[in-house]
Amino acid sequence: MDFLERMSKYAVEAASIDKSLFDEYNVKRGLRNADFSGVLVGLTRIGDVVGYKKEDGKILPVEGELYYRGIEITDLVHGFQKDNRHGFEETAYLLLSGRLPKSGELTKFIDHLAAERDLPLFFSKNMVLALQGRNIMNMLARSVLALYSADDQAENYSAENLMRQSISLIAKFPVIVAYSYFGMRHTYQHRSLVIRHPKPELSLAENFLYMMKGESYTKLEADLLDLSLVIHAEHGGGNNSTFTTRVVSSAQTDTYAAISAALGSLKGDFHGGANLKVVDMMEHIKENIKNWTDEQEVADYLLKMLKKDAFDRTGKIYGIGHAIYTKSDPRALLLKEKARDLAIEKGRLDEYNLYELIEKLAPQVFETYKKDSGKVISANVDFYSGFVYQCLQIPEEIYTPIFAIARVAGWAAHRIEEVTFSSKRIIRPAYKNIGERYKYVPIADR
Repeated sequence: MDFLERMSKYAVEAASIDKSLFDEYNVKRGLRNADFSGVLVGLTRIGDVVGYKKEDGKILPVEGELYYRGIEITDLVHGFQKDNRHGFEETAYLLLSGRLPKSGELTKFIDHLAAERDLPLFFSKNMVLALQGRNIMNMLARSVLALYSADDQAENYSAENLMRQSISLIAKFPVIVAYSYFGMRHTYQHRSLVIRHPKPELSLAENFLYMMKGESYTKLEADLLDLSLVIHAEHGGGNNSTFTTRVVSSAQTDTYAAISAALGSLKGDFHGGANLKVVDMMEHIKENIKNWTDEQEVADYLLKMLKKDAFDRTGKIYGIGHAIYTKSDPRALLLKEKARDLAIEKGRLDEYNLYELIEKLAPQVFETYKKDSGKVISANVDFYSGFVYQCLQIPEEIYTPIFAIARVAGWAAHRIEEVTFSSKRIIRPAYKNIGERYKYVPIADR
């Protein structure tokens, strides 16, 4: 056994904890209560997620609702869609300021975003293109940290400066992601280096598609990407990356350190990478089901997956079920409204219909297989988002970074709230030590 192998063996042994001790000491594993609801650890006025109600100590399923600053997400989306315009900029303004912008205020905000898109002169070459990596999320986090060096007011925690930094990061994220992708592709795939500078007259969604694809995108494609950005922009204070933002911000660190920490959280498969698992699962299902319209054949295969006899043998149907939502995920419903139109435009309606059939059958199969679980499940936003990105011809390496492009608006709002108006206490949960006590043994006697 070599040195690293031995050290790793020791570390695994030292990390072993009897799971029964979590119950003995009433430890809230994952900051979850026994009924799997989240432990209340803070207060916010930014986002609210509703997926169930509690009555007489029981959790009762309800239709899902998501609120941005008190406005239900469906009302927000249908509001700007009715005007036939993009809504991400309006959504970011709402999250940051706490109110819907008037027409003139929205115009000024959009102009401010456009002025902040350009990266510092040294930045594109030295940080994004020269220092390459194989993962865009890591490259984005590194770039955010590097922006600290270009900010003379990086350690200024006034509300006005926090707002300036927030708007700058929201504007720059799509540019950094696009440049990082083409730089990575050039370095590791030996393909042409493509750099398209953002255009001030385009919306954030249009600009990202332009930087990724040039002029070859349709209005429907831009509409779908804008919608995806809106529904991913915020999800309450308890999701892992937003909580990370608040934990790090509570230590009174700078904006760039806090946001890069959130990116590290979002990169994880359990958080931002979930739609990639859905895409992999669907490719497998398409290859193993002969008749995509046969409900019995599809249901039988889903049952095999739950029994760990198919796909990755984890017993999961990815994109089905959520930690909070029960009867429905409003984000999935909104995305589904437009996804069918996109599937028709791209000639992928048969595939979309298979998604829709699995969305219908998966909860039924789950209920049949796990009769006593009492759990009510439905499709979550990840179930359709990967399919939408495929239709947009966006590379898989960009799926999670798109999540970040959207969610940085929510992170920034939570950081402002934590730094300027919250309890002014560092967030410090407790861990109970259950290890034994030992006397120090001289090295000659070990």
